[in-house]
Amino acid sequence: MRIAHVLAGVGLAGGVYAQIQVPLNTADASAHGRTTREIINPQLYSAIQDIVKAQNLSGLSVGLVRPGGKTELKTWGIKTDERDAMTSDTLFNLASCSKAFAAASIGILMDDYALGKNSTPLPPGLKEFNWNTKVKDILPGEWQIMDSWASEKANIRDILSHVSGLPRHDYSYGPYDSPKDTVLRMKHLRPAYELREHWHYNNQMYVTASYIISKYAGSYMTFVKERIFKPLNMTSTTFSPKEAIASGKVTATWTHKGRRIPFWFTEDVIELQAGAGGVTSSAEDMVKWLGLLLNKGVHPKTNETIISFSAFNEITTAHIVTDGKAPNPNLSVAGYGMGWWRQSYRGHEFVYHSGAIPGFSTRTVFLPSDGLGMVILLNVDEKASVHTELSFKLMDSFFSISEVDPYSYLNSDAQVNSDEPTASSPPYESSTEQSTDLSSLSGTYSNPGYGAFTVCDPSSTSLYCSEVLADFAAVDSVIGGVSGAYLYAAWPRIWSTHLRFIHRRDNEFELIFTALFPKGYGPDLTPFETTETGEGQGRAEFVVENGKVIGFGLFGLIGEETERDRLGGSVQQRAEAWFTRVM
Repeated sequence: MRIAHVLAGVGLAGGVYAQIQVPLNTADASAHGRTTREIINPQLYSAIQDIVKAQNLSGLSVGLVRPGGKTELKTWGIKTDERDAMTSDTLFNLASCSKAFAAASIGILMDDYALGKNSTPLPPGLKEFNWNTKVKDILPGEWQIMDSWASEKANIRDILSHVSGLPRHDYSYGPYDSPKDTVLRMKHLRPAYELREHWHYNNQMYVTASYIISKYAGSYMTFVKERIFKPLNMTSTTFSPKEAIASGKVTATWTHKGRRIPFWFTEDVIELQAGAGGVTSSAEDMVKWLGLLLNKGVHPKTNETIISFSAFNEITTAHIVTDGKAPNPNLSVAGYGMGWWRQSYRGHEFVYHSGAIPGFSTRTVFLPSDGLGMVILLNVDEKASVHTELSFKLMDSFFSISEVDPYSYLNSDAQVNSDEPTASSPPYESSTEQSTDLSSLSGTYSNPGYGAFTVCDPSSTSLYCSEVLADFAAVDSVIGGVSGAYLYAAWPRIWSTHLRFIHRRDNEFELIFTALFPKGYGPDLTPFETTETGEGQGRAEFVVENGKVIGFGLFGLIGEETERDRLGGSVQQRAEAWFTRVM
């Protein structure tokens, strides 16, 4: 989801694979031509151009760092509605590639305390701040989650390596929430696992990281700017959407269905999203970040330590296994550090993270033992399979592995999956059997972690419901309308504007978190909606007792079986979130 990850094995074409190669060491780099040879040669540039066309990518910007610090910057496609060519200084939101900056900043703050550089006192009784520090000790009276054991024992490493037990309740926070609001609301969000039992991605924990830095070092965004962006001369990199747009360098953005959408984050939400996915940067600036990473936290030109080696080592070391089985013979098992995955390809370790929000697909990769770094920036969403494929193409070129090599994973009859929708069947089909009176389900529902909202049925006549129904009618009219049983609601959150309930059976509905554009956007004023495939879909099960609807349970957003599922019980007990009917 948005600022979400993609494992290295996802989206790889099938085929025959070579045995793992022995890594070429740094001393052999020159002999193998890796310090002087261009990675994106004319042949590879042309091959990438073919991918851009085949995948209907609007624009692509790639930045590379080779051993010795030499950089390559290449672009394809367009960055505006007027079809201006993509440039290497074009700005993209990095989405979850921003998490590495948050983890590094936590490490920098820890070193500040260790060296006596920070004047803000730690809470009473807390003698030092490190990766083993309990979150409850650094945020006394604020940190609490529903699992009392995790509330008591979770440390900084736990929350940044995604083993807190709390799943990603990404639809619980809205555009007017602050990082503190998000932290305080966690006690109302149901966990899915016990502490350290299971890895599960969670954006809110990186909101927590940014809040910790703001609490003890002033503004998180100012801290990152002063301690990382400025020393690296990343002059175009910013957290501010307003500042980025004013520069004239920001790319326009498109959905995977080809519709133009606005830059997804606004100035109002960026404080909340800063740690989890708020950095906006360019390939030109990101190669400077990659140069720092390849030099283990030391500025490669000034020799200034930006990130201490201990902090760099901690955040890039895998602390939890995320893929216990290698997806193919060329790839190893994978583990997660803090803001980084770690894996190997043909015996060469690479550290990486991907990012995804509406309008952007991004990937940052560096090979610590081989001196190669890369950033891949796309101005189209849901293209993880593309930036994954491109990263391995670039590695193959770097290691002089020919695509015609029968052992290359790229040599396969399978095609890269396309995210383009089919134009035939309608996107929403409801069950033809309707055993429940929809009007009995309309009303206001509330959850302390998610807030309250009103569900409308097609016959609702209130001013609020009339506006909600009109928005859906505008969008649905474009696809010829929808048939069947539906409920509707407004849900103004970071990742959605509305909710669509599609009847499936009895009191069960498919629940779609969607963003409506009833007046279109950009040059195309035709109404449309965009929903993140695989992330914005859940299930709502309404509960009726003594002829009265008492609420509904939300299921399916976690995407895997939880302890609550295994234990069973009532809808209220099993639900990922329970919404009580209040009106």
